[in-house]
Amino acid sequence: MAGLEAYDYHLPPERIAQEGVEPRDLARMMVVYREGPFRVAHRRVRDLPEFLRPGDLLVFNESKVIPARLLARKPTGGRVEVLLVQERAPGLWEALLGPARRAPVGTELFFLSPRDWRPVPGLKAEVVGVEADGVRLLQIQGDLLAHLEEVGEVPLPPYIKAQIPLERYQTVYAKRPGSVAAPTAGLHFTPELMERLRGMGVELHFLTLHVGPGTFRPVKGDPEKHAMHAEPYEIPEATALAVNRAKAEGRRVIAVGTTVVRALESAYREGEGVAAGAGETRLFIRPPYAFKVIDGLFTNFHLPRSTLLMLVAAFLGYERTMEAYRLAVEEGYRFYSLGDAMLIL
Repeated sequence: MAGLEAYDYHLPPERIAQEGVEPRDLARMMVVYREGPFRVAHRRVRDLPEFLRPGDLLVFNESKVIPARLLARKPTGGRVEVLLVQERAPGLWEALLGPARRAPVGTELFFLSPRDWRPVPGLKAEVVGVEADGVRLLQIQGDLLAHLEEVGEVPLPPYIKAQIPLERYQTVYAKRPGSVAAPTAGLHFTPELMERLRGMGVELHFLTLHVGPGTFRPVKGDPEKHAMHAEPYEIPEATALAVNRAKAEGRRVIAVGTTVVRALESAYREGEGVAAGAGETRLFIRPPYAFKVIDGLFTNFHLPRSTLLMLVAAFLGYERTMEAYRLAVEEGYRFYSLGDAMLIL
């Protein structure tokens, strides 16, 4: 397997998208093929139906981003930034705190309204545990989800400097709250595009994988030793049946985003196919990896040295991936969460 430095590439800062295009499906789309001579097509996302055929199955992640960055105050007056990670049990949340060293077990936190920096009545938390990786366990008192729109902010990736409204950092089909980052490949889809796909006989199905803050974390050191944060997923019975039927009939299963890839591949059972139900994944897909489920991938252009870039390299092939990225820079594509798209067939 290629070392970490092999996943570097030069990206001028102006290529990092600071806002999404409107309408969403006007974003550019590079179409790349896994087999045969290296060739690409430069199109728009709205041209996607031209590259699909009746019977193809697209799988989307319908997780919804929550405004997971909050500000709290300790009884001593010190302020603490809170990034919610996931809810383990009703009212019990994993969270990243900063500065964490000032929030040992037993610390009380009063959540503040960003409008006037005053405590929100009836909403507080206590640090009840510390995990080995520094994640805090917070026991919340009060209805946090009911107040999130009031007290929370969107935890945008650090490379986005502009203020983005939550609805623009949300897919049009998002339903199930729980992600702290958007499954960004889906940001390109509009209701009109999805109806066009349905109308031509493409099946659209959904699953949920709640994206955690580890999606922002670059790989450091030896990729073999990189530990993925656990992320919860759930695959409905209808989606599992549809995927398994498509595979049995030789039809293509195309993942919209790397989160869908990881959920489907994690839920695969040898001899049975994709299993329905809830689970948790730490799957780190990198070369060499034998894909069991997906036949195509619609995705964005990812950060250097990231687990997402390595996943793309595992699917498309390392040489083709790096050549496609070199070409994307040369052709002026927009990169990262709010940037352009790549379709791999």
